[in-house]
Amino acid sequence: MQIDVVGWDVGGAHLKAVVLDRQGAPVQVLQHPCPLWKGLDQLRSAVNELLKIIPPHPARHAITMTGELADCFQSRSEGVEQILNVMKSVLPEGDLSVYAGSQGFLRIDSINEGDYQAIASANWLASADYAAKQCGNGLFIDIGSTTTDILALANGQVLAQGLTDYERLITRELIYTGVVRTAVMAIANRFFFKGHDVGVMAEYFATMADVYRLTEELDEAHDQYETADGAEKTRQASAKRLARMIGQEWQDEPLFSWSQLAQSIRSEQIRTIQLGCERQLSRSCWTQPPPLIGAGVGRFLVKQLAVNMGMSYMDFNDLLPNVPETSGLSPADCAPALAIAFLSRS
Repeated sequence: MQIDVVGWDVGGAHLKAVVLDRQGAPVQVLQHPCPLWKGLDQLRSAVNELLKIIPPHPARHAITMTGELADCFQSRSEGVEQILNVMKSVLPEGDLSVYAGSQGFLRIDSINEGDYQAIASANWLASADYAAKQCGNGLFIDIGSTTTDILALANGQVLAQGLTDYERLITRELIYTGVVRTAVMAIANRFFFKGHDVGVMAEYFATMADVYRLTEELDEAHDQYETADGAEKTRQASAKRLARMIGQEWQDEPLFSWSQLAQSIRSEQIRTIQLGCERQLSRSCWTQPPPLIGAGVGRFLVKQLAVNMGMSYMDFNDLLPNVPETSGLSPADCAPALAIAFLSRS
């Protein structure tokens, strides 16, 4: 296999890579746990593990990141600098470029401190830019394991109102909610259970992976971390963890009741994301209703949003030819890594 470019997305919890061949087709979609808050050795180890899988042919590498937010760094600038140093030392010698948002791609050897702000957490812009170039108009929604990005696309352009995480949290273009790692207590402080409006314990007893395991929407390939209590990943174990959130014993109720609690939690998360979508749609960037473009491991929720809002749905994979399924992952699951791989070829 002759590969052309590898796109790397260095997150604070996962390392993702998408490999394109000489024809620009994605031939490998890879993800490895990378708890960067534990230190840079986690990143070195994760890169080396993926390099064992990627064919050892000469290739170009394109890098984007959000991992500079990890609390092992004193500042975001320090995080960018140290992540780039690790990637430069671990990746094979060759053409290494870094995505810097509106500045495009910078050669890793030419980057200076003045570029760090543009490089930090720019992966969302790469995904949205790629989608805009492919479909022109749409509301791009990437729901991942931890966060959700919502971007208006019009006439082939990304109409982002914010660029920094702070600005994007204000505009709701960034919502810190995802379908795997997000703690259930972060979704809402009350849920419906057995006809009651019950309060939720502010404890890390369960995550959204438990919720979507019970609704049978979770792809287990996307859940690469241990559970909140370190126990097994079964529907029964997830029910036990959700029961703790409301001070109950899981065995006192049938599994159906815990699945209904999961549906209530799911509804609250969708409501939060839908408010972000409605804010963007209210900007009137389009003359006709745009499609909702779903990316990320939680894009099954974007399909639900499209139904709820009476809008059409387009999958990020539909923007690509010859989409493979690799180790339970598809390009849409790792949209930023795929996007920078493609964008770096132009």
